[in-house]
Amino acid sequence: MPSDPPKLSGGNPSGTGDAAKFGVVTVSDRASAGIYDDLSGPAILQFFLEAIKTEWHAIYRVIPDERPLIEDTLKQLCDKEGCCFVVTTGGTGPAPRDVTPEATEAVCERMMPGYGEQMRAISLKHVPTAVLSRQTAGLRGKSLILNLPGKPKAIRETIDEVFVSIPACIQLLEGPYIETNDEVVKAFRPAGLIRKTESAT
Repeated sequence: MPSDPPKLSGGNPSGTGDAAKFGVVTVSDRASAGIYDDLSGPAILQFFLEAIKTEWHAIYRVIPDERPLIEDTLKQLCDKEGCCFVVTTGGTGPAPRDVTPEATEAVCERMMPGYGEQMRAISLKHVPTAVLSRQTAGLRGKSLILNLPGKPKAIRETIDEVFVSIPACIQLLEGPYIETNDEVVKAFRPAGLIRKTESAT
């Protein structure tokens, strides 16, 4: 029985934050060929549903482990679709067809190595093979691109923690002001980036 399609939007349009557009890209030969259902992309979308209070919309793609296609997809989501945050899942290990980090580095103008370091540190709490991950992150224009692991459990272990700093990063890129549900993720911002709400003035 086919699973329900993932929700591609959420949040509160009347909140104090700004509407945001996200890109979610599952990189998998087998999922893109329909050999099995993609569970990883929907896990990221489910995180957005639970964690993001601001209105958001997502563009979701499932593509094979082909570097030119990964690069073109990332460029399209950043340049044409205007996604402030693009998340990939899959293709970050040492196998010959794991080329997501190379595609990410090729399209980014500046890298953000701290995210890769943090994600590996998080995953090492759970599995020793986390050292094999080559996850990275970088900036293309006003977009942040982040590589996540391929398994839903590892995705949630990682993004639930690493997302704490992502709203501030997006804001510094002149992107939308993203509010989070504190019970899931409490976003951290330096004082100068905190938006005063009408009730606080």
